[in-house]
Amino acid sequence: MDQSNGRKNIPAEAVELYTRYIHGEVSRRAFLSGVKRFAVAGLTATAIIDALMPNYALGQQVSKTDERIKASYETVPSPNGNGYIRGYFVRPFSADTRDATPAKLPGIIVIHENRGLNPHTEDVARRFALENFMAFAPDALSSVGGYPGDDYKGGLLFNKIDAAKRTEDFVAAAQWLKSRADCSGRIGATGFCFGGSLANSLSVLLGADLGAAAPFYGGAPKPEDVAKIKAAILIHHGALDTQLAAAYPAQEAELKKNKIRYEGHVYPNAVHGFFNDATPERYNKAAAEQAWTRTIEWFNQYVRAA
Repeated sequence: MDQSNGRKNIPAEAVELYTRYIHGEVSRRAFLSGVKRFAVAGLTATAIIDALMPNYALGQQVSKTDERIKASYETVPSPNGNGYIRGYFVRPFSADTRDATPAKLPGIIVIHENRGLNPHTEDVARRFALENFMAFAPDALSSVGGYPGDDYKGGLLFNKIDAAKRTEDFVAAAQWLKSRADCSGRIGATGFCFGGSLANSLSVLLGADLGAAAPFYGGAPKPEDVAKIKAAILIHHGALDTQLAAAYPAQEAELKKNKIRYEGHVYPNAVHGFFNDATPERYNKAAAEQAWTRTIEWFNQYVRAA
């Protein structure tokens, strides 16, 4: 695994165990116990755990108080879902003009991993605002009290939510963003892990209402649903995320067969979660920066352009 970011020499097996833990495949107790197997001279189990846990202050690229953005928390009705969904809404400050008529901007739905709207996802939304998009990052945990401030607890809450209603919440969020008076009416979707899978799902469910999607390490839509996609799809996977990377060629074949505009990238030495700079042992700086550049270019081409 790439260790070029000043990280400790954490065994790849320990990183994989952390990935299983955050996906709810192993309990907290099993994770803590399992890490002890990877302790080596000069690297204790406690040090490994500390290195694997998210550090949101370390990963923050845009401060919540940055004067270049305007942010608020908005609640969106979701009658076909859980009743409502709350999210973090960000616009560039420069979009507000002196005559109080805000500039119309394209919108991006930013979808978190399977643990709720944590600080990293909010930071990604702010990054989009600095690229002159409006961004809305909904919290799937809204109906169960919202992100609890702890990723593990967030994952437990996430698994209690009806999956179909959860999807409808994000459909409602996307439609709300598209219909805003200060939105250009063109939107895209991106997301990570669960969020990547859901960005793929939104490309099916929203049809022509979605201009583009850029899923990061997300599961593919069902083959029979691909024909419903009208959006341009940009796919990001890590080469060391073996299950999803191995599944990508089949997804690519379906996109080709149905003549969907798409581009796909499998990044060398990158694991599942390689974009998340709040988890340094998974973060791959080179892959993350390249994927981000490609994502912005993709949305500029297919969401910003008329």
